[in-house]
Amino acid sequence: MPSFSVQILLGLALGVVLGWAALSLGKTADGADNWLTVTLSTIGSSFVSLLKAVVPPLVFTAIVASIANLRGLTNGARLAGQTLLWFAITSLVAVAIGIGLGLVLQPGANAGVDAADAAAPSKTGTWLDFLQGLIPANFLGLGASSSLETGADGAVTAVSTGVSFNVLQIIVIALVVGLAALKVGKKADPFLTLNASVLTVIQKVLWWIIRLAPLGTLGLVGRAIATYGWSSLANLGTFAVAIYVGLALVLFVVYPVLLKGHGLPVMSYFRGAWPAIQLAFVSRSSIGTMPVTERVTHRNLGVPRAYAAFAVPFGSTTKMDGCAAIYPAVAAIFVAQFFGVDLSVTDYLLIAFVSVVGSAATAGLTGATVMLTLTLSTLGLPLEGVGLLLAIDPILDMGRTAVNVAGQVLVPIVVSKREGILDVEKYRGADAEDLFTEDEADGVVDGDVVAREPELAASR
Repeated sequence: MPSFSVQILLGLALGVVLGWAALSLGKTADGADNWLTVTLSTIGSSFVSLLKAVVPPLVFTAIVASIANLRGLTNGARLAGQTLLWFAITSLVAVAIGIGLGLVLQPGANAGVDAADAAAPSKTGTWLDFLQGLIPANFLGLGASSSLETGADGAVTAVSTGVSFNVLQIIVIALVVGLAALKVGKKADPFLTLNASVLTVIQKVLWWIIRLAPLGTLGLVGRAIATYGWSSLANLGTFAVAIYVGLALVLFVVYPVLLKGHGLPVMSYFRGAWPAIQLAFVSRSSIGTMPVTERVTHRNLGVPRAYAAFAVPFGSTTKMDGCAAIYPAVAAIFVAQFFGVDLSVTDYLLIAFVSVVGSAATAGLTGATVMLTLTLSTLGLPLEGVGLLLAIDPILDMGRTAVNVAGQVLVPIVVSKREGILDVEKYRGADAEDLFTEDEADGVVDGDVVAREPELAASR
């Protein structure tokens, strides 16, 4: 059977072919999507729905476990501080690249979209919303909403109720619970053991879902092409080019420079991290990719398990070089240019500030609309500008998420190398072909992220 990476590539290629076939079929006589577009959409949305279904318990248990893992690290506080520092450093570099590309390429001045297409998004983000969103509405961070369907006579014909979750609130709850467990000490051991066991089960389920990624890739890519085609991309061609050039510079220039600066071979990084980067590209979810990200970071690239179990879940919710740095920088400049608003040096500094501090607003889920609206509202730019960019957002989001995850792998490697705990031999021999085999040599199976104190001691 082909390797996981090859399966993803096959799904990608077949998705492109089927997507163009669906696009060529066009709409039905009544203006609805044709059968092939509907099929591709159903396959892709079902895969994303499966990923989202496990997000709440995954985020909670992973963050609690990651905080608990700090107990096993004698230099846990220093590692956490170094992780945050390098998150900020790489985000600043990424946003600087985004600002530079926005000024050079002038995407807003070269757009083929009509101002009539401008519309405020359904989801917006302000600093007040962001801060209020940190306060949990309930222990699980869940919410419910209902909508009414009415007939021609105005009578209610159906009521549909949906349950949603706020990832930021789940993160806050998990942080508080994890810190409380550390404070309680030995008495919290049964709880932490249970949490680790639940996390193992959840990640096992998620691994089963991830095995469907090649099929999900086919549906997601095919739907994107069938839905948006070439015309939408052509109208915003300069903007799309600016985003992908920025993403490429970060992934293929900035990250390799950091690795070389720490004496690490670049190709080993790409060989080891490729399964996570690839899955992120097609799933558009940092959190959904998190188990793969953690596995390649530890197993392929030599980062100690206990530290990877902290850094990767933390990064999956806060480390967003694509969604929270390059994209909002270029998009904000696009909106300003399109509406004829001149930005000052202070405005560019605000873009950098929002990118570093507000990145948690993206929360690792698909899309970066909340982060963009947070940036626009901070700068006082028209939120209607977001509507101009939504037509090609899924296409851009693939590249953004891939860079997000690449950064979530990179920072633990850099910090581990600087702290002398990286297994350099394992890093240099990175091999991603055994992604789904069990970690029997480590005494664990898929998804087990319980800290092993001797591991770090031996690494040092």
